[in-house]
Amino acid sequence: QGNMAFAGKYEFEGDENYDDFVKKIGLPSDKVEMGRNCKIVTEVAQNGNDFTWTQHFPGGHTTTNTFTIGKEADMETMGGKKFKATVKMEDGKIVADFPNYRHTAEICGGKLVEISTSSGVVYKRTSKRIA
Repeated sequence: QGNMAFAGKYEFEGDENYDDFVKKIGLPSDKVEMGRNCKIVTEVAQNGNDFTWTQHFPGGHTTTNTFTIGKEADMETMGGKKFKATVKMEDGKIVADFPNYRHTAEICGGKLVEISTSSGVVYKRTSKRIA
């Protein structure tokens, strides 16, 4: 199932282990507060293996990552750091290795489920489809 339908617009619904995770990756405290229970809207445009992944934060801040499955791309973390990563597709999940965590995303029961893992701390964010 290599062509899972990620395309759509998703609104933050809930998360688990946020505080432990952001401490682990060393997110600055102002960013920690900004991201807590943040009604992030994630917009995904998909054209085959080409993705544009945009996160709209309250207050007008937006982060966009554009990538092609299997090719190295310039990416940006939630803390604003720039890096290069090769995004893969494994078992219908999008998998990216960020500088200090591994991030996966999948569509599960119509929801966007994102999991980031850093040194054994697992952060899970669930967003519901709104468009």
